Amino acid sequence: MIDHRLNVLRTLAEHGTVTATAAALHLTPSAVSQQLRLLARDLEVELLRPEGRRVRLTPAAHIVLRHADTLREQWEAAQAELARHSAVLRGTLRLCGVSSALAALAAPAVARLRRTHPSVEPLIVEEESAECYRLLLADEADVALVLPGPDAPPFTDARFEQASLMTDRQDLLVAEGHRLARPEGVGLAEAADQAWIVKKRNNDTYPLMTAACAAAGFTPRVVHQVKEWYAVSALVAEGLGVCLMPRIVPLPPHAVTRVPLLGEPAPVRQLLTAVRRGSAAHPLVEAGLDALRNAASAHTAGG
Repeated sequence: MIDHRLNVLRTLAEHGTVTATAAALHLTPSAVSQQLRLLARDLEVELLRPEGRRVRLTPAAHIVLRHADTLREQWEAAQAELARHSAVLRGTLRLCGVSSALAALAAPAVARLRRTHPSVEPLIVEEESAECYRLLLADEADVALVLPGPDAPPFTDARFEQASLMTDRQDLLVAEGHRLARPEGVGLAEAADQAWIVKKRNNDTYPLMTAACAAAGFTPRVVHQVKEWYAVSALVAEGLGVCLMPRIVPLPPHAVTRVPLLGEPAPVRQLLTAVRRGSAAHPLVEAGLDALRNAASAHTAGG
């Protein structure tokens, strides 16, 4: 019901160029330009002014965005209120998130949700955090399990309601028999001379790893770029490098050792839930968030 062109304008305000906006929305630059021209025509105001290779939003554009955020929140609240008139919780709940959180939290949460509300149909999509936020705004997802990072919107972004779900410790993963395979733990700085395994681009894990290593006083030497944890573990088992392994990720059957990291600050990941602002009161979204919180509590209690 909310004009999708408003989301295009909001994305342009974030990225500054038509090309970057098109990439973020998976559109062509010409499609972005055309939608913004049509929006300006329909509103009978000037929305953009060229400024070198970028464009600048006019005062009218900022007014439009301010009201668009309010309209979006009110529409979500209206849908939530209407849904509460149903005596039975039913419908499709769309979840998206990073792979480790989906495996450790979304899977048991969805299983519990199906037992307690058999008329609810959950759908799960694996994506990196930045893409999850886009799916929320495009109304292609209802609940996201995300990691804060450089490509994620700030916690105060008015378009979302974000909440901390759990803190996930990270361990050092090394091959069995490695000099750092000490059950009592090691300092992260002791791995400064090691080759590291992590995918650099389009991967939430990379900025977390570099931030942890920077806090420990070194820049990691990334040699192999692998994303999936099973493949990462296989390379580590062969002595090709080390990596940070989130504690919620189970160890594959490889010859590897999970080593606790000592010292402060301890490398951790903060897992968040994110929904469109105003939608948290929707019965489906509320039930999904409750199930995820229960799954996180059970996981934390289990160690």
